[in-house]
Amino acid sequence: MSQNQKHGADQPDIGGPTPKSQRTKIVKSSEDNEKKTLGKKLKDSEICVPIVYGNIAFWLGKKASEYESHKWTVYVRSSTNEDLGVVIKRAVFQLHSSFNNPTRVVEGPPFELSESGWGEFEIVITLHFHSDITEKPLHLYHHLKLYPEEESGPMSMKKPVVVESYDEIVFSEPSEGFLARVQNHPAVIMPRLPSGFLLPPVPMEDIDSGNRGDTKNNPLNQWFTNFSEADELLKLAAARQQVQAHIARLRRQLSLIDGQQQLKSASDV
Repeated sequence: MSQNQKHGADQPDIGGPTPKSQRTKIVKSSEDNEKKTLGKKLKDSEICVPIVYGNIAFWLGKKASEYESHKWTVYVRSSTNEDLGVVIKRAVFQLHSSFNNPTRVVEGPPFELSESGWGEFEIVITLHFHSDITEKPLHLYHHLKLYPEEESGPMSMKKPVVVESYDEIVFSEPSEGFLARVQNHPAVIMPRLPSGFLLPPVPMEDIDSGNRGDTKNNPLNQWFTNFSEADELLKLAAARQQVQAHIARLRRQLSLIDGQQQLKSASDV
């Protein structure tokens, strides 16, 4: 089960607040000028971050009890399993009030939370971004799914229930500092920069961070849905073939009906 959505278009000024160094009337040092440069926004451009959020649930089988039938993990990941820590600072998972400490905060990637239980409920996932992106959080809503659909067959300990949604977070008019940090990062789709436009150098701490928060080696990776562009194109091509085959069948049926009507008209004459 998957859904395609896009966030950002209805969120004004998502590019983030203006740094204090641009508002305070003081004599600016070279460090202040550097901050001002990093805080400049690139007009008429946007950065896109494809994400996937959802849950994977494993039935406990004979070990299941009345109040603990499944172990599950809810998460937010890059659609290509890259490190989202370059964009997301923390994720807050709001669970059902029956859980101990239902507000769970994950301070760094991978942004996931594991629990156990028996009931399905809506989980609110709040994403907080780095200060050079925006101070406005983004709220995602996911319905925890534990039990398979009827057409999927009975519950199995070998095959988990997987429910994921594809989404795209769009940041309009990003700051130059944000652009500089993510310019070569595989989790981010960069805008086309103006001719001759030069970005500030990438901070050393961002270079050193690497891909320490990616989910490529996650134990759940084998169950993740592939949301790649090639996969989507194959699905569209298959759907198009089905539609064309259906149209061809309808045309044959219409031809038969027309032929029968012509024969009937000839016999009446």
